[in-house]
Amino acid sequence: MILRPNQTQKGTISNLLKSWLPVLQADIETLYETLKDKTKDNPFVEIKSGNEVSQSARTKTANRDKYVKNSLSADIDSFNISKESLFDVLQKQIVSSLFPTKLSIDVASVIIENINDDGYFDADIDKLSEEIGVDTDFFEEVRLRFHQLEPSGVGAVDLLESFLFQLNNFELEDELFRCTTKMIKDFENLEKYQNDKYFTQSLRVIKKFQNPPAIAYKMEQVQIIPDIIIHSSDNSLKVELNESYYPDIVIDLGGIDDKYDFVKEKVKEAASLIDALEKRKATLTKVALMIIDYQYDFFNGGAIKPMKLDDLAGDLERHHSTISRAISNKYISCERGLFPIKSFFTTALGDDGEISNSEIKDYIKLLIKEENHKKPLSDNKILKEVEKKFQIKIGRRTVTKYRMQAGISSSTGRKKLYTFV
Repeated sequence: MILRPNQTQKGTISNLLKSWLPVLQADIETLYETLKDKTKDNPFVEIKSGNEVSQSARTKTANRDKYVKNSLSADIDSFNISKESLFDVLQKQIVSSLFPTKLSIDVASVIIENINDDGYFDADIDKLSEEIGVDTDFFEEVRLRFHQLEPSGVGAVDLLESFLFQLNNFELEDELFRCTTKMIKDFENLEKYQNDKYFTQSLRVIKKFQNPPAIAYKMEQVQIIPDIIIHSSDNSLKVELNESYYPDIVIDLGGIDDKYDFVKEKVKEAASLIDALEKRKATLTKVALMIIDYQYDFFNGGAIKPMKLDDLAGDLERHHSTISRAISNKYISCERGLFPIKSFFTTALGDDGEISNSEIKDYIKLLIKEENHKKPLSDNKILKEVEKKFQIKIGRRTVTKYRMQAGISSSTGRKKLYTFV
């Protein structure tokens, strides 16, 4: 006897949420493991991975790839990602021509073991030298030979040394090499060298450096899988649950009679789990429909409007904490990109409550994007522009917080960065 989701026993949502909250809370990538853990003591249940989908489902998924890719996909595509780890690649380069003695090879291996994911040497040289019984000068001599290894810049202790390592791999005229070296060593004061004959050429060289040096190995293929896909159809918005990635729960008694209490209990547990999975799907679908209702303008190119989690919880007649768990680490994919569901819940600002903090953040980004590179806007000037635009009063600290949340440097930091543009 085989039971599938459409044959489940129904329980109350309150009991399900209490008993199977992890099913609701798990993101789509960990849902399979969550279900496996819940059924590990149930011999009558099989959890089929979401990867075990039919060919038609795979084709359907392939046709909507443009909605599933995450924001890093363009960057990932721009790199030639090696299947080998950074550790393996470096170990292969420990050859006798660079490290001619067993001791130098041993030291090089220790250095590799202490290179972090960014490609920087991240350990105490004095302590390591003492542990392996070598002089610190010898240890440093071996480490400095890493400037000849790939990826270029690996093994450096910081950004500037990494730049110096990478510079050694460029064939430059002596004067250009000296100017570039000088600028790297005095990186905080680049303005001092603007009148140098080779200033512009040196900047072009520096712009070619990898930062961090092991970036190609850090940016492994990362894909965020959305639970919900929203797409336009016949001038309306449609919600689709990304079921291709959902596990399937199958109850199989294998011919055993279900009249025994033990069997009945296990079947009941499995049926409740199937019901919990279906409730998860239904809850997320309802959440997505409500978001479309609240944020319709956003999906048609407008701004995100103020929206409170309590409003959604009230409309769905669920507790605030239940909805919070339901949307945690969940994503919506639409024609505008991939977004965490929580990003649609913004704080209202202003007397009328019609301005969202998201609108403020977007406007700050726009101001900085269009600012004069020679005179970047201070946070105080940004504050004045925001208050003028939206006719509201907010604090400078709020502007600073929004700018930092967007990963944007201060006006002083941006002025230095603009030197490279």
